[in-house]
Amino acid sequence: MKFTLKDYQDKAVREVLENIKKARKRWHEDKERNAFSLSAVTGAGKTVMAAAVFEALFHGSEELGFERDPGAVVIWFSDSPALNEQTRFRFMEVSDRINPYTDLKVVESDNFNRSKFEAGKIYFLNTQKFSQNSLLVRGFEQETDPRQGVLPETRPDLRAFTLWDVIKNTIDDPSLTLYFVLDEAHRGMGRATGAAERATIVTRLINGEKGIPGLPVVWGISATVQRFEDAMRVAQKRTRLDPIVVDSTLVQESGLLKDTIILDIPEGAGDFDTLLVRRGTDQLKQSTLAWAEYAKTQEDSPRVIPLMVLQVPNNPNANDIAKALDTIFERWPDLPRDCVANVFGEHRTEQFGDFAVPYISPEQVQDHAWIRVLIAKDAISTGWDCPRAEVMVSFRPATDQTHITQLLGRMVRTPLARRIPGNDMLNSVYCLLPHFDKDTAKAVVNVLMTGDDDTKPKFGRVLINPATMQPNPNVSEPVWDKFVSLPSQTRPQQSAKPAKRLTALAQELITDDFLPGAGRRAHDMMHKVLDEAREKFKDKIETKRTAVLEIEGVTVRGNIKDQAMSLDGFSEVADMAVIHDMFRRAARVFSLPIAKSYAHYLALQLAEPGDQDDLEEKLMEVEAEIAALGLVGEVQPFYDAAADQYATAWFTEYKPRIKQLSDDRQEAYREILEMSAEPQDVDMLKPSTKAEMTAVRENGQDMPIPTYPRHLLCDEQGNYPAQLNSWEVAVLKQESQRPGFQFWYRNPQQPGPSSLGIAYQDNDQYLILRPDFIFFAEEGGTVVADLIDPHGIHLSDALPKLRGLAEYAAAHHPSAFRRIESVAEVKGKLRVLDLTSAEVRDAIFDATLTATGLFEGPLASDYLA
Repeated sequence: MKFTLKDYQDKAVREVLENIKKARKRWHEDKERNAFSLSAVTGAGKTVMAAAVFEALFHGSEELGFERDPGAVVIWFSDSPALNEQTRFRFMEVSDRINPYTDLKVVESDNFNRSKFEAGKIYFLNTQKFSQNSLLVRGFEQETDPRQGVLPETRPDLRAFTLWDVIKNTIDDPSLTLYFVLDEAHRGMGRATGAAERATIVTRLINGEKGIPGLPVVWGISATVQRFEDAMRVAQKRTRLDPIVVDSTLVQESGLLKDTIILDIPEGAGDFDTLLVRRGTDQLKQSTLAWAEYAKTQEDSPRVIPLMVLQVPNNPNANDIAKALDTIFERWPDLPRDCVANVFGEHRTEQFGDFAVPYISPEQVQDHAWIRVLIAKDAISTGWDCPRAEVMVSFRPATDQTHITQLLGRMVRTPLARRIPGNDMLNSVYCLLPHFDKDTAKAVVNVLMTGDDDTKPKFGRVLINPATMQPNPNVSEPVWDKFVSLPSQTRPQQSAKPAKRLTALAQELITDDFLPGAGRRAHDMMHKVLDEAREKFKDKIETKRTAVLEIEGVTVRGNIKDQAMSLDGFSEVADMAVIHDMFRRAARVFSLPIAKSYAHYLALQLAEPGDQDDLEEKLMEVEAEIAALGLVGEVQPFYDAAADQYATAWFTEYKPRIKQLSDDRQEAYREILEMSAEPQDVDMLKPSTKAEMTAVRENGQDMPIPTYPRHLLCDEQGNYPAQLNSWEVAVLKQESQRPGFQFWYRNPQQPGPSSLGIAYQDNDQYLILRPDFIFFAEEGGTVVADLIDPHGIHLSDALPKLRGLAEYAAAHHPSAFRRIESVAEVKGKLRVLDLTSAEVRDAIFDATLTATGLFEGPLASDYLA
């Protein structure tokens, strides 16, 4: 792959490959047909994950522990040729092992005339290819219909095989395995409750009919998996494997999705179309300027050109659209008048007053920067994504909230596939709804926050008419310096490989010209580690080496006459194929590149200088040594610990220089830092803007959100709006009255570089806790920070969170914080645990049931004096 997979993508790919392995085995051994699904929110990178699966399927993967399937054939099926083309181009963008010219095949009537599909290829098919008028299938229905008699319709163009024949021949070939991938699996699937639904093309493919066998392996990929799962329950003679569901929280943490949706709703009754179109234009202009300013600060980072979507009813009034366009160009005269396009289903140039607006295919909008205003109706298309669509003005009535949430769901990807550090504006989508009021808008908010079958993902924040907060001008630089020095933690990765992390870091250091030859140095360092391991565990390695070189087995002898049975042991010298296979297995422990370079390193020591033949012979010999090394259980922990130590040393040494790089380059290092099985510390980032609600709707009335002074971010009056419960208010009041208090920070509960996160374990899974408050004070002429977390103890995760906070306190007190405290309400009274105390931390680690007893016990004290 040309890109490093996110942790959740890597996990999903491994699970898909495990299902594929099971399904292939069951098909070839028992002719059992299987189906499974992969569901992930819009923007999670489902096509990227599919490409990684196909690379492993066609070529094998040492890293993923998957052997290639030499007979693999893939059909990629969607509802439209345009979606297939979009997917094909995406595969070309992300994969370096799938050949775009030989491996990606678009099936057309004028270029396809085979008896069966070819192994190692991905064939793109869509519903229209199976319609009765398609030349690819014409004649099949007549030939299989007994009412046609002996003279069915002749196949067109002397075609020897219909598409149905090709599928049948491929399935019947024992050397091939046909994998059928449904892109957006809920499309085209219906419950098999009637003849019409059973006759749908997809259902016919899955179940088989008229002499065509059902597909061996069906893999559904979708943002919503339930409809696919429902359809599979009524599929005939098919086993459903466990579905693979990507955690939407991990996707949001990755920065691939925008953090916030901002809804602008008119105040009061009236016609607000023109007003909100002007406001939307202003937002488009601000977003354009903000992206331009951001691009100036980033080296080699592409400039984002945002666009605005005008969403109109299904039967739009041309005069209304013309009026909206006039308003846009009056508000922003510098906007080119030929920057408007439409994606209507009519596929034609539309005339709106003086504006002739050309049609463009939805899949092409993202790459055509000349489009600044896009006129659309519904959700446009199931597979359409446009990360640079950052503003939407919807003329849909309040009854059409589904169409609004669907279209917003297509605008969720971050334009640069990463979060913009500290800038809430560039991590947001703006939606202006002139025909809504605040009560009807709450329904849109609820859907976007909770998600449903059609509108996932669930957004971190959905705000109505928010105000913009900016850094408080009264905050001194020493306070901000303290803020950015506070350690936040990353979520560990289950599949982390320390050696891979080290070599990936080496490559980035080379890219930025920090450490020329870093790759060679990394390999040399790990060679020395392996040398030490060979010496440290030499006796165990020798035992394993004997096992590698000599294969033992059992011969079973049966006497037919007396039915007696005997077992005789035997041993054979392993041939090079066996040794090489065991070497490759060991390479999964050390990483294949390092295993290969180490083999060459050892062979050079043994071979006659300059004798290439002798070097090749010695290479084969040392493979047995490395295979034995990989079989010794103590070697991997020893090896991994050293790789982690070297990577940590490099991160520490080059951290000051890394912080001077562009955001894009810093993101590359952050992703490598997170490739660890343990939580890693990352610095906080000063926020530059943040949108916050200033009022909430209760019982049909706007209720202002209380504001508080001396927050690190504030409005023009120096205040910050915060919805706090009673004991959070008590904590804020208590802390602000302490000697030396200066400022406070409401730690965001959404992921981002300006949110302090702490890793904790719950049921063997790492999660992230985000404490509520950070307070800044002056003590002895120095700025200090206090982390205070009002901690609910009624939930099942209360104790795991408290343990995570205790582990964090043990690691970072007193270097980062003066105080780290957890506050909870017990029997109407606020109690506090001082986590800087080793005695308190030990009690937390020893607790087995709930956190309540800790706050009730003698180690806690009353929080309020």
